[in-house]
Amino acid sequence: MELSLVYSRALTGIEAPLVQVETHLANGLPAFHIVGLPETAVRESKDRVRCAILNSHFSFPDRRITVNLAPADLPKAGGRFDLSIALGILGASGQLPPDLLGRHEFLGELALDGSLRAVPGVVAAAAAARRAGRHLVVATACTPLAARVPGAEVIAAPDILTLCAHLNGSEPLAAIRPENSPPGPTQPDLREVIGQEGARRALEIAACGSHNLLFRGPPGTGKTLLASRLPGILPPPSAEDILAGLALRDVHDYFSGSGSAPGPAEPDFSFQRPFRSPHHSATAAALVGGGSRPRPGEISLAHSGVLFLDELPEFSRRCLEVLREPMESGAISLSRASHRITYPARFQLVAAMNPCPCGYYGDPEHPCRCTPEQIQRYRSRVSGPLLDRIDLHVPVNRLAPADLLTPCYNGDDSATVRARVTSSRIRQQQRQGCPNAQLTPAQLVNTCILGKEEKKSLEAAAVRMRLSGRGLHRTLRVARSIADLEQSERIALAHINEALGYRA
Repeated sequence: MELSLVYSRALTGIEAPLVQVETHLANGLPAFHIVGLPETAVRESKDRVRCAILNSHFSFPDRRITVNLAPADLPKAGGRFDLSIALGILGASGQLPPDLLGRHEFLGELALDGSLRAVPGVVAAAAAARRAGRHLVVATACTPLAARVPGAEVIAAPDILTLCAHLNGSEPLAAIRPENSPPGPTQPDLREVIGQEGARRALEIAACGSHNLLFRGPPGTGKTLLASRLPGILPPPSAEDILAGLALRDVHDYFSGSGSAPGPAEPDFSFQRPFRSPHHSATAAALVGGGSRPRPGEISLAHSGVLFLDELPEFSRRCLEVLREPMESGAISLSRASHRITYPARFQLVAAMNPCPCGYYGDPEHPCRCTPEQIQRYRSRVSGPLLDRIDLHVPVNRLAPADLLTPCYNGDDSATVRARVTSSRIRQQQRQGCPNAQLTPAQLVNTCILGKEEKKSLEAAAVRMRLSGRGLHRTLRVARSIADLEQSERIALAHINEALGYRA
């Protein structure tokens, strides 16, 4: 048979569209052509494939070889199609039974000696192959990552010769099943926070409804300490969030390095939500992603977790403004001249800032040295539209030295708070299918029903505080979260008043 079909997967963001590698052998002068919108690395695979086949003790056909990567309008990049092209040639030349190739999908870059090298995007490819009902064949170095996809049938092959022995049935390779990784490092415990009952309460409300949070106060009062405790009180991530996080790490680690093969994923990611804390010198591209080959940024790596911005006004204005759209949509689209890639970015923003440049405005222990103009200029670095998207504005005041020197841990630990938060999240999922922070205006009508007195009080407060439409809806969502924490089906006046206090 002079025609063969092999399945592979491309990489577009964290999606893995199917690519059919069609190989045809024809009579004529020896030639090797690859069509189907291949980039330079794909076109160069001709020499790698030829050497790998010969060094694996197979014969390379001296015929006119045409390889078509379908669909033709999908850009193909990298060395991920090397293995599929080599197997297609072996199948078309009769050295490999072509009917066995249709049960598998193949990903791998070939070395000149025929061994397989790892490629990015194996998590997305394993999930797509599982849905298609086929086995995924990858390099041995990729199996710790690909095998973590539940239900995926992953086969690890060190080289093309071993793989062909498996396909011929002479030396079958066993599929690798997903293994449970051991729990990662323990998250910092909320009980280590001394005092700050109001900030602890706001932290629990934020975790309950996935609300954005801003801590404001003098330096050294525990703003960063509080923010680092948020992942420990969040409920465990869902299976979809785990897979998305693994796929994002896979792509980011590959494109951020020198192009070397990606290593195993961090073992604790399946058990803990991410906590990303970029420095204030980070660029806009580092936050949202970018590059000639767009890779995910910090907001995507914080997907289903926490993005913490310490010293919020020290970030450039442009960096902060690019966060506004992803905070609403939960995704970021990176457009280039030839393509457009969308990465998930459903993160929970937690920020911290000082009240003024010196940090001591309003502190009774330290006099502020800033002029009103300096304070205004400092605060204006954070725009009103961004602040309007933050649900909870929480002051963090200084504690007395006696409280710090003789601490008394009276608050609940992270496990106790996480149990309450998880129970509230389950209630929200059953009621509306999403956390309260993601309620649409149409869903608000059905889930946030107010009585006559509560509605009148909220309307008066919205006029008095000059709340925008977004601010009013976000206040209502916070009130819904407070009611869920108290296991109340109805939003009471006390819930509304507490939610309004966080927007003062």
